[in-house]
Amino acid sequence: MTLVLIEPPALEPVTLGEAKTHLRVDGSSEDSLILSLIGAARTHVEAETGLALIPQPWRRHGECVGADRALTLPRHPVRQIVEVTVYDAEGAPVVLAGSQYRLDALARPARLTLEPQVDASNGVDADFTAGFGDTGVETPEPLKRAMLMLVAHWYEFRGAFRPADQPVSIPPGFDRLIAHYRRMSL
Repeated sequence: MTLVLIEPPALEPVTLGEAKTHLRVDGSSEDSLILSLIGAARTHVEAETGLALIPQPWRRHGECVGADRALTLPRHPVRQIVEVTVYDAEGAPVVLAGSQYRLDALARPARLTLEPQVDASNGVDADFTAGFGDTGVETPEPLKRAMLMLVAHWYEFRGAFRPADQPVSIPPGFDRLIAHYRRMSL
């Protein structure tokens, strides 16, 4: 399975103003740096938790489905299935109607189950949107705090190490903020 971000989110769950207030920065001379740190912090939190903090479109390229006819969507929470394309025995793409699959968005990871009559012998592509809400307001506060913690830490150490060596570390307490949101596996 391959997971591809189709398009980066249009906005971040933490605004530039929130980050500047947290950093106690006045003026706009470092706005581009702070914005890049916000994006890097979101990406890091998402990678650590398997969550999409803000709505973003994803494509899951997958292998043939198993006997249970289900595939997992490894970004949570799944808000919408945009399109499901299966590849039949000859490799021809077939776009499925909504009645030909079922989504269990409450499971983590979400599960997309194909109806028995669907021929997906050469794989499945599922386009979906994942994320908490249309603005950062819906993003859980501990995850936003974790982002701000990363932004502040990386901002503080930005000159001590070369850009190629960044990020140099994760601040103490970060793991506790995201622990509840991490995927657990046995």
